[in-house]
Amino acid sequence: MQKVIKLEELGLFILGIYFFSQLSYAWWCFLVLILFPDFSMIGYVFGDKIGAFCYNVFHHRGIAIALYLVGIYCSNEGVQLSGVILFTHSSMDRMLGYGLKYETGFKFTHLGEIGK
Repeated sequence: MQKVIKLEELGLFILGIYFFSQLSYAWWCFLVLILFPDFSMIGYVFGDKIGAFCYNVFHHRGIAIALYLVGIYCSNEGVQLSGVILFTHSSMDRMLGYGLKYETGFKFTHLGEIGK
């Protein structure tokens, strides 16, 4: 089952790259911004509960899709870009085994324990 999930995430990652290609930004922007959602891990400085909340907000594909759609509705490419980056980053993370976090600690995710 893990291989099927990783293949699905790869497909979503490629979809995110496609959506980025529809925007008018240079490709170097994608390479720079793709890791920005990981700054949400700074929340763990304030404990596991706040860390998990911060991390999950910036890695939730529903929020990413909503941002992208708001960007389309408002004709705002910056908001669309935010949604695409969050979506693509989340797919990349899940493809690598990093899921949404539980409040019990960083290594406990909805995809299983990291490192097992």
